[in-house]
Amino acid sequence: MQEFIPGQRWISNTESELGLGLILETSFKRVTVLFLASNEKRLYAIDNAPLTRVKFSVGDVIESIDEEKMQVVEVVEENGLITYHCKDSFGEMVELEEIELNHHIQFNKPQDRLFTGQIDSTSWFLLRYETWRRLQQHQQSPVKGLLGGRASLIPHQLFIA
Repeated sequence: MQEFIPGQRWISNTESELGLGLILETSFKRVTVLFLASNEKRLYAIDNAPLTRVKFSVGDVIESIDEEKMQVVEVVEENGLITYHCKDSFGEMVELEEIELNHHIQFNKPQDRLFTGQIDSTSWFLLRYETWRRLQQHQQSPVKGLLGGRASLIPHQLFIA
């Protein structure tokens, strides 16, 4: 089960347009998340919250609240909160707490979603795979175009086919 600590940054799997969320408070079974980019507040059940922790790695380029881009040199986690040691555009070392990350971060590209752990369950993959497999099977069918629920062949069409 995920551990939610006030001050952590999370992103919604179902509503990524909300931007980066900030954990405000946790209670026994609920967690309150504030999405500052969209000025929305959400209350989730802890055991099935559709949230993914945002954790950048060494080498990633991140953006602060002041919209200053910097490259992560070291990631330190203490008491459940992350501090990024970064190089700014002038080459100086800067400490950036996760609460200071830009709120407007979205992970839309597949590689961004993969590297942040924002992935679908196996059942969704299997559904997409089966859909592609059946589409390919249909397109290779020798009777493609002659099959369909609403059409029935008339005698001269059978003779031509």
